Amino acid sequence: MKKIALFVFTLLLFNCNGNAQDSKKIEKVFKITKTEAEWKQELSKKQYYVLREEGTERPFSSSLNKEYGVGTYVCAACKIPLFKSEHKFDSGTGWPSFDREIKGNVGFSIDYNLGSARTEEHCTTCGGHLGHVFNDGPIKTTGKRHCINGVALEFILKE
Repeated sequence: MKKIALFVFTLLLFNCNGNAQDSKKIEKVFKITKTEAEWKQELSKKQYYVLREEGTERPFSSSLNKEYGVGTYVCAACKIPLFKSEHKFDSGTGWPSFDREIKGNVGFSIDYNLGSARTEEHCTTCGGHLGHVFNDGPIKTTGKRHCINGVALEFILKE
């Protein structure tokens, strides 16, 4: 019985995540920085929820999911180009999906919000949360699926 108790104690000791790390979340400095009040004034409630609170819109709720025009998808908060229409594909997931980003304009980090590691994507200019990238995209191109919240994007049609 003592061996079991010692084993459980050791297991807990090495597997506990300290709350101190969570409370010391590293704040990154972006080219465009605004107060939360300023973001709330400029963004719709849905945009604020996704871009600033790292939320997720309902699948199949974005008109951009079925946008097939030629153009560029930009950040809804700061208008920097993030994705090109030629890299968009229908993933069937209900969110706009791309097989690659515009290099340098999309940043990546790891989040554990659902209990496992996922690669989160954010705008490198304003820090807005965009979505996540997965390794189940088109095998003939990059193999990546950038699963992006449509409300985090605006589509600029090529003239």
